[in-house]
Amino acid sequence: MSGMERKELRIVGFLCNWCSYGGADTAGVSRFKQPTDLRIIRVPCSGRVDPLLVVKAFMEGADGVLVSGCHPRDCHYAEGNFYARRRLEVLKRFLPFMGIEPGRFEYTWVSASEGARWQKVVTEFTNQIHRLGPIRRKGDGGGDIR
Repeated sequence: MSGMERKELRIVGFLCNWCSYGGADTAGVSRFKQPTDLRIIRVPCSGRVDPLLVVKAFMEGADGVLVSGCHPRDCHYAEGNFYARRRLEVLKRFLPFMGIEPGRFEYTWVSASEGARWQKVVTEFTNQIHRLGPIRRKGDGGGDIR
């Protein structure tokens, strides 16, 4: 935006403690430029992210939600990301029925050594949420998510 700061949106990130949080930390230590919209919630494993946590984040005002964990077969808890992938894929298909645009939710895999990949993932997701704009809430004359 020329001359104007873009409005910061509310984006929640559930990050696996062992990989994705480490990747975000690596990006920060490496001083990679990252958007400031993302609020990180550190979880033990992406497999521990209940789909209802994602729904609750949207209900509490998030404009976008990102879940990130270890690459498949690299999970600290052996199979946590396989459980996460299965549940989050079902959730992704269900969100439009709740009035939440599909592009507002994403899940991905980033390892602790992939700071540059983390920067790319978070930047692309944040840009996508900015293109969609703030989520329309009940009383806004738009979609009804509550």
